[in-house]
Amino acid sequence: MTRLGGGSLELQKLKSHLWNCANILRGSAVDRTDWKAYILPLLFFKRLCDVYDEEAAEAAELFGDADPVEFPEVHRFTIPDGCHWRVVRETPANVGAALSRAMREIERANPDTLYRVFGAADWGNREMLTDEILKDLIEALSEVSLGNKAVSTDILGDAYEYLIGKFADITRRKKAGEFYTPRSVVRMMVDLLDPKEGESIYDPACGTGGMLLGAIDHVERAGGDPRTFFGKIFGQEKNLTTSSIARMNLVLHGIEDFQIVREDTLRNPAFTDSATGGLATFDCVIANPPFSLKEWGREVWENDPWGRAAFGLPPANYGDYAWVQHMIASMAEGTGRMAVVLPQGALFRKGAEGRIRKAILEHDLIEAVIGLAPNIFYGTGLAPAILTLRRKKLPERKGKVIVIDASS
Repeated sequence: MTRLGGGSLELQKLKSHLWNCANILRGSAVDRTDWKAYILPLLFFKRLCDVYDEEAAEAAELFGDADPVEFPEVHRFTIPDGCHWRVVRETPANVGAALSRAMREIERANPDTLYRVFGAADWGNREMLTDEILKDLIEALSEVSLGNKAVSTDILGDAYEYLIGKFADITRRKKAGEFYTPRSVVRMMVDLLDPKEGESIYDPACGTGGMLLGAIDHVERAGGDPRTFFGKIFGQEKNLTTSSIARMNLVLHGIEDFQIVREDTLRNPAFTDSATGGLATFDCVIANPPFSLKEWGREVWENDPWGRAAFGLPPANYGDYAWVQHMIASMAEGTGRMAVVLPQGALFRKGAEGRIRKAILEHDLIEAVIGLAPNIFYGTGLAPAILTLRRKKLPERKGKVIVIDASS
């Protein structure tokens, strides 16, 4: 089992090895656009088991001959009997069924933290994944130790993000833009919001969790403690596979006590406030929602119980200002600010969208509009723009909007 760099697995070698593992699926009937639904959960399963083994070894040193089962508190997550990586690895036939069972049982054993985290990949379909291919994949991943002593959460998290980016690359002509934002854009948006220690962060279209992780990274780079975000990270994502990847991504980055909910944000927002009867509100709201979404839920918004159409009802075939207004309604009083990615067409279209823009401007919420170059997002050649809004502007910014052309 590989350990490099004096006990720390080197990032580049880990990236290379994991991508080589992914390429084993070339010999399967799994479409390349679906690789992420298999490779990322498998990597997560391996990590859970390797960390579990390390925790068990540490408990053995601490408690001697006592049965480690008597000390469940030493484990962050429970791995039920018969569900460990090594058990699946030793399975002679029907490997996919054994893998599926292990993942489901781990989810059931950790309902508060890992419920449905492994997604819905069809591991038992032997026409898609033969025993031979699955065994090759499991053996390749078994060559690398993914425990804490072999690879830090930062390195493993970076490697996981690398895989997400690679999968976005190979699916860029299809739907990758729905779940992947270039990390340079994430960093710019986060830097504009400038989240502080202990503030709440919300992404209503969280994809694989990159925006949420970017906010945490911003605070770490400033010397802050990411643990102050525990219990204050919130995301919602409609796609099952993508929301599962987001949860795995946060866990692999060492983040605890977060909420990622799989649900349609515009039709059924997950985070509400029973005290006010409205939406829950957050210090920082950040998102790259699907561009110009059709059939986004206008029929719900005609009588929206959450009062999100305060500035007007968006047109049926363009959901951009539904996302903007949902995010505005989610900004906390006083500290609330937001950054959202929109197609530049949303800045100029007339009709209902023009009236909504005018109303938002009249309420002096827009702080900046930043035009970006086309072709920088996966899955679309449209030129995007970033809008930043603030619930309460600084005195010197009131009545003003900064417009920046960052296309060159």
